Order: sequence, then C-alpha cells, then structure tokens
Amino acid sequence: MVHLWVRAEERENERRVGLVPDAVEALKADGFRVTVEDSPDRILPIAPYKAAGAEIAPRGSWREAPQDALIYGLKELPEDGSPLTHRHIMFGHAYKGQSAGKELLRRFGAGGGTLYDLEYLTDENGRRVAAFGYWAGFVGAAVTLKAWAAAQRGGQCGAVSEWEEQGALVDEIRADLSDLSLPRALIVGALGRVGTGAADMCNAVDIEPLRWDMAETASGGPFPEILAHELFFNCVLAGPQTPVFVPKEALSAPRALAAVGDIACDPTSDFNPIPVYDSATSWEAPVHRVAESPVLDIMAIDNLPSLLPRESSEDFAGQMLPHLLRLGEIGKGVWGRAETTFKDHMK
Repeated sequence: MVHLWVRAEERENERRVGLVPDAVEALKADGFRVTVEDSPDRILPIAPYKAAGAEIAPRGSWREAPQDALIYGLKELPEDGSPLTHRHIMFGHAYKGQSAGKELLRRFGAGGGTLYDLEYLTDENGRRVAAFGYWAGFVGAAVTLKAWAAAQRGGQCGAVSEWEEQGALVDEIRADLSDLSLPRALIVGALGRVGTGAADMCNAVDIEPLRWDMAETASGGPFPEILAHELFFNCVLAGPQTPVFVPKEALSAPRALAAVGDIACDPTSDFNPIPVYDSATSWEAPVHRVAESPVLDIMAIDNLPSLLPRESSEDFAGQMLPHLLRLGEIGKGVWGRAETTFKDHMK
C-alpha cells in the first residue's frame, strides 16, 4: 500500500497545498493510505480532508512518519541541518548551484532519503507534467505593474498580501494604473505557462506586451530591446544556455526600463540571467531598487502563486493527481526520471 503523507508548509506566507480533498477520495479508492497534517495556514480547511478519508496528523509530524511514507509538500523544508531519511516530493531548488540546495542534498545524503523534485517531474519528451507557472506569471506581472505604478508616482512598492480571487487582483492593478500612461512591456518565455500567465495579466489591464521566446533570444544577446521597454518580464528558468537579459552595465546605460519582473526567480543560480541582483524579494518588501536615476526596481518574489493560493492550489493539484495515482510504480515514468535526476546530482 502506498502511504502519501501531505505535510503542512512551514514557510512563512505559504498557504498552498498540492492535494485537495477530492483527490484524497480518488487516492483512497485506488488503495492508498493518505495522511494530511493539520495546518492553521493552509487555504483549504482540514475538515474536508477528514471527511474524504484522510488520517489527520499534527503539523510537522512528518519527521516521525513511518519510514515507507512518501512526504508530499511544496516549498522548502526547515533548514535545521537534520538528516533526511524519507522520500520527499517537493520543490527542492537543488540542482542549479543554489547554496541552500547543496545543503539540502547533503542532508539527503546523510539520511539516505530521496528527493523527487517537482520541477523535474517530466514526460518522455522532457516537458514538466505539473507546474504553478501560469499563476506565477499572472501574479508576478501584477506585482511588477504595481511596483512600476508606485515608482511613477515617486514612491516604492509597499507590502503585498494574498488576494481572495483573481478578479480582485485585476481590479486592484487597474486602480494602481489609473491616470498613468500605460507602459510598454516585453516578455521573454512568452510561449510557456509562466509567460502566458504574465501576458494574460497584462491584457487584463489593456497592455499588449511584446512576446519573445526561444527564437528571439537565440543570438545570446545583448538585447537592447529589453532596455527600450518600461517593463520586462523574465519567464525563463535559469540554465547553462540562458543568456543574460539585463547585464550589470544596464544600471548606468540609457534605458526606458524601470521595472523587471524576474518571475522565474533564480537569483542565487550560477546562471542568473539578471545579474543586477542576487537575492529574492518578499511579500513585505516586493522589490529591490537597484538604481535610482532613473529608477530600476526588481520584483523577485519566489512564492508568487501563494498570493492567489486557492486557484493555484486547485489547478496544481489537478495536474498532479494522475501522477500521484501512479506512485505504486515509483521507479517508472515521471517518478523514475525524477529519481534518476536526483541520483545523478548525488554522485
């Protein structure tokens, strides 16, 4: 019997979840054992999980879970240095040279556990099977627009907090932009999930962005067109082949660029394509102001979909369910590929 243990997120401002109550019913019907940790922060209450047949456990009790349980979460584990003995399904952010990722892999090595990184669950063509990307793009574009509008009025973007639903977010950004001339925007990675979400947010407030993808960036740069737009949205994951889009020289160069939404947000990666900053931003401080004259703000919140937690959770859980139902064959398919990737990085 497969035992799936849904842990409570322990990161601040993280209310998403990768499993909804209806999915508990589907897993139970297929012979799974499902445990869900209680959480005061999760966007979905615990009662429907219990009604669907899940066993309820205290928050953080995954540490004492049976050894055969698969621990399913989304964001980072607490950085307490403890060895990791279980099999974990989560976003590890560990394979691109990130400093925290190296420590995470050390902990797996110390405990003998396994990481099934959600970013590396891929089909036979290498395409990710589940992602929060659309909502990251949508919310990331919204917060960047909010930052740009604040700067146009002589200020800086203040703290943000979650929106109850998508319409409320769009209404707020429309109000932020009122009485301003709409900016020109350029999206790199426009054909993917993240870029589609960013474009949809722009369209919702009557901005038609210039949409670039692989063909337009194949030259490797430089890209003066980016500096000629007021807004730039990076929707491309950092990797060895990723060009630099906003070089350090841009800070002192003539430019219209006033706000960057680094929605892909890999500032600690060796391949950061926007090397004018090196750390994520937060809900409390959504932007880094990296230049003053003229202003250049960088939005780099790394848990953007949690600002729309209900819609993003329901969407992601729906994408994941068919693959969770195949956990009984964990050495094959998407799970086998993810395990191979983990083992390759542990060598």
